[in-house]
Amino acid sequence: MMKLLIVNDEILTADTMQVDIEWELYSIKEVYTAYNVKDAKKCINENAIDILLCDIEMPEENGIALCRWVRANKEEIECIFLTCHASFEYAKEAIELGCKNYILLPAKYEDIAQKVNKVVVEIEQQRENRKYQEYGKQAVDEQMSDIIKRFGEKKSSEELVAETVKYINQNIDNIELSVNDIAEKLYMHPVYLNRLFRNEKKISMGKYIIGERMKMAARLLKSGKISASIVARQVGYSSYPSFNTMFKKYYGCTPTQYQEEN
Repeated sequence: MMKLLIVNDEILTADTMQVDIEWELYSIKEVYTAYNVKDAKKCINENAIDILLCDIEMPEENGIALCRWVRANKEEIECIFLTCHASFEYAKEAIELGCKNYILLPAKYEDIAQKVNKVVVEIEQQRENRKYQEYGKQAVDEQMSDIIKRFGEKKSSEELVAETVKYINQNIDNIELSVNDIAEKLYMHPVYLNRLFRNEKKISMGKYIIGERMKMAARLLKSGKISASIVARQVGYSSYPSFNTMFKKYYGCTPTQYQEEN
């Protein structure tokens, strides 16, 4: 619901328009009137006006001058001009001032109200867009702040790969451990992080994770203190057959055989 200011030196016209149009039906909460530019400026300075519905032809300063003042001082206010003359110069100036509409009088009150409502919708959309943009900027700033807090201003490829290796070692038993999971935790794109990792380690992250899991599994099996099925869970496998297949591919024998031989 917005605030509208009607500016017209014809007092009866301004007051009638204020009263006779059911402005609330068109998302206008409050309607003010002013009968000259001086009073209009005073009203604008005292109230949070959203839309200016302004007659162009007025004594002393006209509506064009008022709109220029609005653009210089209250950029957020949208202007709609009313005029009895289809003047090219008026239309040209209205466009240059970013005027939202140009209504030629006489016009039905319903048509005037609908054009005001159209501007209301545009303002709401603009404000909604700004809100989302501000929210997005805030979210990015917060994310960057978190990144800097956790990892410093900027790190080299070697440092990023070292962070990756550290994370893998600390989460080797996590079933969900994957390239995407690690990239998300380090605020990196998975393809980019995997490329850095491959350049440094000469192996993909996926194969590195498997290798580390198999090495840990071998160490646990050698201890002889826990069964192969428990070892599978300790190195991040929820399915023993999958662990068994991968271990056999890596060491050439099953986990049980490896444990018995060692």
